[in-house]
Amino acid sequence: MTTAKTHKLPVRAAISLTKSKSWRHYPIGLSLILIIPLCLLLGFGFVYPVGRLLGQSFFAPDFGLDNYRRLLETPLYLRVLGRTVIVALIVMAASLALGYPVALAMARLRRDLAGVVMACVLLPLWTSALVRSYAWIVILQRRGLVNDVLLGLGVISEPLKLIYTEGAVILAMTHVLVPFMILPIFGAIRAIPTELVQAARNLGAGQFTVFARILLPLSLPGIFAGCLMTFILALGFYVTPALVGGPSSLLMATLIGQQTTETLDWGFAGALSTVLLCVTLVIVVCFRKALSNNRGISNVA
Repeated sequence: MTTAKTHKLPVRAAISLTKSKSWRHYPIGLSLILIIPLCLLLGFGFVYPVGRLLGQSFFAPDFGLDNYRRLLETPLYLRVLGRTVIVALIVMAASLALGYPVALAMARLRRDLAGVVMACVLLPLWTSALVRSYAWIVILQRRGLVNDVLLGLGVISEPLKLIYTEGAVILAMTHVLVPFMILPIFGAIRAIPTELVQAARNLGAGQFTVFARILLPLSLPGIFAGCLMTFILALGFYVTPALVGGPSSLLMATLIGQQTTETLDWGFAGALSTVLLCVTLVIVVCFRKALSNNRGISNVA
């Protein structure tokens, strides 16, 4: 009897919500008018371009799977795809290693000091990625800051090749994407009640035990969100790899850009985009399933 009443409570709550004035505060026509601009922007700015590009992968030049067959039969394109996934994973791991201590320090600092650190984290987001990429070119070029310092200290006898390498791409992409890792983790750590940490310390837990048993498990939703955003952004990053990377560090986004701007092969560019989209979805689903058994991850959208 109690179970039946319990199941009826959500239904009664939904019925009372539909009968309340707040539910019908706006007429249906006005609500549709309010969402039409957003739907049009989403349709013309995202759905239509992506749908047309994916359609051209099957219909250019003729209907068929020639573009996908070309992609699978050419080892170069498969190597580029594999390199893109590996670079994205490395950037994600580097951003997590650099971002988690910063987020933890921000959560433990006083409000005024935390605001200063937050401003330092947000400052790169206010600067164009193009400007930051050119700054790395100035720093890593043969007569750049790093080589000049090493030459001045006598560590090296001739300039090192630091720019236009895969390491330069990973370094520059990590610098650009690390704020997207810090902010979700900071929000997750700030949401942890301080009473839990105080109770653990009163019971004799040390710093490492508090971190391993309380802070890290409860901050997993923020870690998952930051890793997901950083990984997806790294997979489709274009500006930084195009400027800092060389032919040996070609990524999928740069390859797609070459197909659309230089060779004008829109059909093959659509096939590359479709494969990259499918790989992204598969990796995200696998990543979600792998972490879904951890506490708190199952509640992350």
